[in-house]
Amino acid sequence: MKENEEIKCSFCGRKKSDVDLMIGGLTGHICNNCVEQAIKIIREESDDQLSQTLSKDIDLLRPSEIKKHLDKYIIDQDQAKKVLAVAVYNHFKRITQPADDDDVEIEKSNIVLVGRTGTGKTLLAKTIAKILNVPFCIADATVLTEAGYVGEDVEAILSRLYQAADGDVKAAERGIVFIDEIDKTARKGDNASITRDVSGEGVQQALLKLLEGNVVGIPPQGGRKHPEQKLVQIDTKNILFVCGGAFDGIERIIEKRRNSQTIGYGKKPTSREEKENLLRYVTPADLKSYGLIPELIGRFPVLSHLNPLERDALKRILTEPTNSLIKQYEKLFDLENIELVFKESALDIIVDKAMEFKLGARGLRSICEAVMLDAMYEIPSTRKPGGKREKLVVDEEYVQKHLNQSALEKLKAA
Repeated sequence: MKENEEIKCSFCGRKKSDVDLMIGGLTGHICNNCVEQAIKIIREESDDQLSQTLSKDIDLLRPSEIKKHLDKYIIDQDQAKKVLAVAVYNHFKRITQPADDDDVEIEKSNIVLVGRTGTGKTLLAKTIAKILNVPFCIADATVLTEAGYVGEDVEAILSRLYQAADGDVKAAERGIVFIDEIDKTARKGDNASITRDVSGEGVQQALLKLLEGNVVGIPPQGGRKHPEQKLVQIDTKNILFVCGGAFDGIERIIEKRRNSQTIGYGKKPTSREEKENLLRYVTPADLKSYGLIPELIGRFPVLSHLNPLERDALKRILTEPTNSLIKQYEKLFDLENIELVFKESALDIIVDKAMEFKLGARGLRSICEAVMLDAMYEIPSTRKPGGKREKLVVDEEYVQKHLNQSALEKLKAA
């Protein structure tokens, strides 16, 4: 280079006097403008490659296809299935699409499921994760406490997700987290207290950090954080959070709100059907009245309810789903070379007891276990390997005999 010749950028040809910074190398120079442009190109290429990788790993189905799969495992709850299918589809479309030049940013569709115990909240989330082939974990909100107190920190939720992803950070960052019993974190009351609500509102405040889409440091093996412990950094931006809760007593809040809308002679009495399923009218305002803080509710834009299970639905749950209880017991006994047959009368008694104790679908399993306990205990001990195939018929008399008073007392306590 000549002594009086000004240095130029080897990429764009700009002179040193025309740019803010000129970086020199062995054979040329590059200006700050070209560096910024190169960084932008690299980021776009990385985003495209990540989106392509995510698209290959996630079995993304259309909402109607997701619901069709859910129908194989879950009886009824069509409205909740549709809401969940659309929210999950939009969420994974959001994270698998390449970056665009426009400023439109699609936000996450975190979900709250409100329904009585045993109506299928957890099963819905589990089945969705299985269908889409993404890491999934369940966290119990009742054991969570505000940081610094006895109990689990909210970061323990991400530790479980990280472990469910077999230590793959990228996989964990696109997983699904189901937080059960979210209603148990409700604010204990509006009255000022000298003690902190560390397992109620304190947990809700701590959860905001995860829901907002921050990079959170977690202990890879779970447990409490320690200064000397190396933390794994997980970005929660693309993690879908699904919360479920029975919200016991929220029907009174809903009924009070609905009855206050119409007063005087124009007010219509609440029908029996509406009283039995007031959850269909649940709104974010009802969750706020129940004790969830507005900041938390605002980060769960999708709200759906699950209907109480009627008698016919409970009976179908026993026999129809791909993984139904009766099919599971038939498989267990088939492994012992025994044909297990359930009579209609036996199924009717099991369903009646589940309705009586108001345990939902979860109660069906408890009742079936009580009925089949003696057979599952005795048969493996008395059967000889390679013996003749036998048949066990479970009828009304069999159920009444094995569902004794002791078993009934345990079900009542549940």
